[in-house]
Amino acid sequence: MIRVSIYEDNAQLNETLVWVIESCEEMVLVGSHQDPTNILEDISTEQPDVIMMDIEMPYMTGIEATRLVSKKLTKVPKILMLTVFEDTNRIFEAIKAGAVGYLLKKTAGDKIIQSIKEVYQGGSAMSPSIALKVLSSFQEPKVNPYELTNREVEVLQRLVEGDSYKLIAYHYDISINTVEKHILHIYQKLHVNSKGEAITKAIRDKLV
Repeated sequence: MIRVSIYEDNAQLNETLVWVIESCEEMVLVGSHQDPTNILEDISTEQPDVIMMDIEMPYMTGIEATRLVSKKLTKVPKILMLTVFEDTNRIFEAIKAGAVGYLLKKTAGDKIIQSIKEVYQGGSAMSPSIALKVLSSFQEPKVNPYELTNREVEVLQRLVEGDSYKLIAYHYDISINTVEKHILHIYQKLHVNSKGEAITKAIRDKLV
């Protein structure tokens, strides 16, 4: 049996999702919540295999909750976003946070069931229009309106991939001091003040 928890603040949709899950003989609903404020405690009690996660909820967004779960727990349930938002920023933020799927709320019940099974088995699931947006974002030519040098783009790519300054220095056979100088120049050119802002801007503006 696949153990499923739901986080959805829209009461009507929450009720619909409960019905969809309970109608499947291969699944058991272990929790239904209107916000993810106590998600760590919820997971400890409910032990879900898959979490259906809305994005916009009171007190904490679904992306923030996903990021918290990915950071704090060693065994992370499969998190499947279910939302009305189709913009690439939220899609990538959700994936970066640890989500393994991204479905629109207009998704049919049988497709939701199929998607839960797919992520439970180790796969990923996306609504067709979302998958198309993701593919298009990789196919679009990269632009460089900030006049980053080739090496600065390479360092920025490594930041996006999560490398430490030490790993970047090792990869390009340069000193950590040189890495720090490149990153300072990147911050100045992108008009940002932190690594997180630089990564967000790099993904949003397709710099890497």
